[in-house]
Amino acid sequence: MSDRGAPSRAETALPPEPPAPGADLRPRVRVRIWLETDNGLFVGLGRAQLLANIAKYGSLKQAAEHLGMSYRAAWGKLRESEKVLGFQLVARRGRRRDGQVLTPFGRLLMERYLRWFEAVERDAQDKAREIFGIPVRPYVQP
Repeated sequence: MSDRGAPSRAETALPPEPPAPGADLRPRVRVRIWLETDNGLFVGLGRAQLLANIAKYGSLKQAAEHLGMSYRAAWGKLRESEKVLGFQLVARRGRRRDGQVLTPFGRLLMERYLRWFEAVERDAQDKAREIFGIPVRPYVQP
């Protein structure tokens, strides 16, 4: 109880619901990192995933759909990054309906960002285990 006689918030909180059978109770480590300049976003996880999906599907439209974003939003994010970087990330493959491919710079940027992200996430998991003394798990996108 608090000094004023009213129960504290912690004292009145309902107990958490029991976990679902088979639920993994280890906390997930979530890391959000990006590179930016004074002119804007250089690259972050969303842009790297967009580039990876373009490489996988050969289409900006399909890449955007698989990430749950509109074509217009995806196109705008790519153009914004290209403007900040001063390099083209995606190029047309043949005619307009033939889709897109990553430029060599786009592929390099995607690969290096994802490698950096995975290394930072591993280090964050190790530090969480060390500092909190509990098992943790990585975040896996649904």
